[in-house]
Amino acid sequence: MKIYTKTGDRGRTGLFSGERVSKADTRVSAYGTVDELNSVLGVLAACVAGDFGGAAGAIRRIQSDLFRLGAWFATSPGTPAFEDLPGLDPEAVTWMETEIDRMESELPPLRGFILPGGHPAAAWAHLARTVCRRAERRGVAFLEAAPSAEADETLASAIVYLNRLSDYLFVLARHLNRLAGRKDERWDPGAP
Repeated sequence: MKIYTKTGDRGRTGLFSGERVSKADTRVSAYGTVDELNSVLGVLAACVAGDFGGAAGAIRRIQSDLFRLGAWFATSPGTPAFEDLPGLDPEAVTWMETEIDRMESELPPLRGFILPGGHPAAAWAHLARTVCRRAERRGVAFLEAAPSAEADETLASAIVYLNRLSDYLFVLARHLNRLAGRKDERWDPGAP
């Protein structure tokens, strides 16, 4: 199978369900940003491999979930292709909430805004968080623009997942800094 097909040379792409749409379509923007997020998480997983208390395994789990979410956005609801897509573990959001609570219990209380950064792994987690927020916004834009028949409950659950994931990534960044012996740097509104 060749990587280049030339079918997208005129600004259109194929969905998993067979339709061809503009590459500027809100659906393509949503699944493209989920793919971008997955790539950033791949860098983060490489940064934490072998260290950081099993964070790489958690990130790989999330990456697998994101492939599912991306496939949902890339397939029209109500089509046979959509019905054949794998579902998300119903406990995925609960798992993230449990992990957030666990990591937060080991962190000092948050008393203001913090600057993204610190250890390189934490900085990548902060970047992933911002890409996740963009994926969430693009998913919401797609759902708001989609015909009501396409505003499927499955796609709505993807928004919940992305919302919780951005929270998870924020706490993960703080947790990674703690494990690396770095303190969060508080934002000083009076600093130049």
